[in-house]
Amino acid sequence: MSQTLIVIKPDGVKRKLVGEIISRIERKGFEIIKLKMFTFTREQAVDFYSTHSNESFFEPLVEFVTSGPVVAIVLDGENAVNTLRLMIGLTRSYEASPGTIRGDFGLGTTTNIIHASDSSKSFERESRVIF
Repeated sequence: MSQTLIVIKPDGVKRKLVGEIISRIERKGFEIIKLKMFTFTREQAVDFYSTHSNESFFEPLVEFVTSGPVVAIVLDGENAVNTLRLMIGLTRSYEASPGTIRGDFGLGTTTNIIHASDSSKSFERESRVIF
């Protein structure tokens, strides 16, 4: 078993998709270890997305993720990082397959409903920022 982090972004919270997303993840067999609803401060968001600080989308992403409440969840399950990444789908929602969270609910690239850690190392860094 291993752990990973997901963050349901402000668009997912605003559109009342938190329960649907959690339900999908629990039905897959993941166990919720920690759960927290909060609004990122600018400092937290900059730290959280620091690996993208040189990208053109960095500032819009920071602005978006600080625009409203998010739900952060630490999950435990088999091959957690890779399995969750498959479940959420590609970053650009319009490229994500139907049946994935982003494919079913995402509206764009930034407004793609959910973040999931892309590695164990990212999970450790990201979860420290939030929890």
